[in-house]
Amino acid sequence: QVQLVESGGGLVQAGGSLRLSCAASGTAVSSNVMGWYRQAPGSQRELVAVMYSTGDTDYSDSVKGRFAISKDSANNTMYLRIISLKPEDTAVYYCNLYLSGRTYWGQGTQVTVSS
Repeated sequence: QVQLVESGGGLVQAGGSLRLSCAASGTAVSSNVMGWYRQAPGSQRELVAVMYSTGDTDYSDSVKGRFAISKDSANNTMYLRIISLKPEDTAVYYCNLYLSGRTYWGQGTQVTVSS
């Protein structure tokens, strides 16, 4: 059974940085397409970063240059490094994994950026 558990969110001042983690069990992070989404209050969930099994990455225009997605096979964990945080980055961040036609989600971790 695939499970994803996010951590690392919190309250940060604008300009600060965070590293979000997504610990996976039941499958290997290295062999799957995985991504980070976020959902702000009153908004739809949006994809911000994705890493393919090849290691290629893609980012939404709003986060390019500030967000970096990575995977650690030894710890079976995916990360999202965020720098230069902005108040508009405030959202619940979810990790996502696509495997054999199914999509799995973690429970989310709250990121709040104060101005």
